[in-house]
Amino acid sequence: MSSTVSWVRQHRLTSFFVLAYVVSWTPWAFDAAGMSLGTPFFPGGPLVAALVVIPLADGRRGFRELGSRLIRWRVGWIWYVVALGLPVLMVLLTGVVASWLGATAPDLSSVLWADVALVLALRMVDPADSALGEEPGFRGYALPHLQDRLSPLAAAGVLGLLAAGWHLPLVALGNLGWIGIPSTVVITVLYVWVFNRTGGSLLLALLFHASQGAFTSGMVGSGSADEERAASVYFAVLVVAVAAVVVLDRPAWRSAPPSAVGSEPDAAPEPAGAGH
Repeated sequence: MSSTVSWVRQHRLTSFFVLAYVVSWTPWAFDAAGMSLGTPFFPGGPLVAALVVIPLADGRRGFRELGSRLIRWRVGWIWYVVALGLPVLMVLLTGVVASWLGATAPDLSSVLWADVALVLALRMVDPADSALGEEPGFRGYALPHLQDRLSPLAAAGVLGLLAAGWHLPLVALGNLGWIGIPSTVVITVLYVWVFNRTGGSLLLALLFHASQGAFTSGMVGSGSADEERAASVYFAVLVVAVAAVVVLDRPAWRSAPPSAVGSEPDAAPEPAGAGH
């Protein structure tokens, strides 16, 4: 057991990503074998992986760091506007451009905004949903440790590729169009920007993810021609948004703030069950 703990401590990121993939992909394997577990893909894999790796690799300190990021709400009102409003702005821009290209123009008068608000709220508290299922692991745990070793932009690239790979079963199942894979890589840069600019606030990353999911639901699916056109336009909008934040906010990419970086990898963890 001690050798396992020692290995996880020395390879915490590898342990986290392998476990996140295994937990989320296992239902897919059972489904392919004709033995359904009720869902073909479990979005809460990164959350489960973080909750397993933290006590082994980081102990109580790791839980304190994750918890403090989750309740880090004093970040300035403008970042709440960014986290909630940027996804909406990108969706609206996508709808306008897609309509110029021949897609059916979105009918905002038919949108049930109370339902959208309910979906957004539920995504914040449902661990089986991608917002709460992903963010504590990908942004709350993995990103700070990646930024121990890499620049914010390089960390965004690595995390984006690994998060995109984690979504592959959804493409195979038809729940996500192929454009969703590069879109995941690109939008990770925005997540890292919001996370770092709010001093490592996991709460704001959760809000951003919940808003994105509530307003883009079905957009990157593999359904109608209109949906596929909108998904391609959305990808282009993401690229423009990422280019804007990288070029216009260059200081954000030089180094991550100390509050958005994890503990030193070789630091001895305090046991999860230890007292003060």
